[in-house]
Amino acid sequence: MSLLKNVLLIAITILICVVLPQDGAHAQQRDVPYWASLRYDEVRMRVGPSQEYPIEWVYKRKGLPVKVIRVREAWRLVEDHEGTRGWIASSQLTPVRGAVIVGEGLAELREEADNASTIRWRAQPGVVGQINICEQGWCEIDVSGRTGWVLQNRLWGGGRP
Repeated sequence: MSLLKNVLLIAITILICVVLPQDGAHAQQRDVPYWASLRYDEVRMRVGPSQEYPIEWVYKRKGLPVKVIRVREAWRLVEDHEGTRGWIASSQLTPVRGAVIVGEGLAELREEADNASTIRWRAQPGVVGQINICEQGWCEIDVSGRTGWVLQNRLWGGGRP
């Protein structure tokens, strides 16, 4: 009976280690390029991969998507939707997929992933949301609890990195 308990305990431990989500730093260790989002309301971008380098930019947009293009220890070289590149500590990023509305004019967010579907609301370029799902050229995004389907080409963060 004791052997069975030990085997069961080991199996449960392995299952917990595999199934439980990892912290942000571990979740950011993937093949580049990949999408990530800013974890906090204020995130500092530096000119190099350590706190010894000067701050180049301070983002104040939690959820803003960035493209991770290089990994160096606990730092990520990222690019934002305007093409700005710099280094951000991996602890300041989350793997939650975000998107920012891009392009000219208002983007129509629809009830369904279809041009003929009812428009729920419109969003200006620069609006940041969280992607729920993307399929067939459309992405469903959530902006502060309001959801809708938008054409994928109106999002930075919606396609392949």
